[in-house]
Amino acid sequence: MKIIGLTGGIGSGKSTVARALNKHGYPIVDADHIAREIVEPGQPALQELAEEFGADILDADGVLDRGLLASRAFENKETTQRLNNITHPRINQRTQELFDKAREHGAEAVIYDMPLLIDKGLHKDMDATIVVHAAEHVRLERLTTKRGLEVDDVRRRINAQIGDETRKQHADILLDNNGTEEDLNKQIAQAVDKIKQLTKQ
Repeated sequence: MKIIGLTGGIGSGKSTVARALNKHGYPIVDADHIAREIVEPGQPALQELAEEFGADILDADGVLDRGLLASRAFENKETTQRLNNITHPRINQRTQELFDKAREHGAEAVIYDMPLLIDKGLHKDMDATIVVHAAEHVRLERLTTKRGLEVDDVRRRINAQIGDETRKQHADILLDNNGTEEDLNKQIAQAVDKIKQLTKQ
């Protein structure tokens, strides 16, 4: 089974591509979903986070207050490392479980949807990397009009990620999402052909 990394900057349309690839029959392992899943009520990581960062990061129902955790965990490098020490092993374990499950179900390829794939150097472990690219002004337009985010907030999020050019350099398959949905769908169909060729190797 091949593991195909899928990444792109915020507002690039990565989630749209993931849904389309899923319709083509490829299971999606969503890194953001896993990160949320491991801190749901009843999960061991949540109790450890409460012990590390204060019981008040949980509300009366035992649900994580993400904003409060973030304000404490990202205070400095040391606190961020403490957060990572608790969450990363569980994220990695759950990711591997989902890869194994896809393999057991006979999947020829699985799509690993990971926003920070290249930022974290994880693209080196992939059989191929798909990068969804859209110009910054296009992403700004999408995120402010469709998602209702503030311009300054969007710029901050974009600047927190690696640059577009760096991301594009590591692409085995580059999808240009500056045009219409039809343009993108044509490129996705070509990407599916490439994935099929890869699974035959």
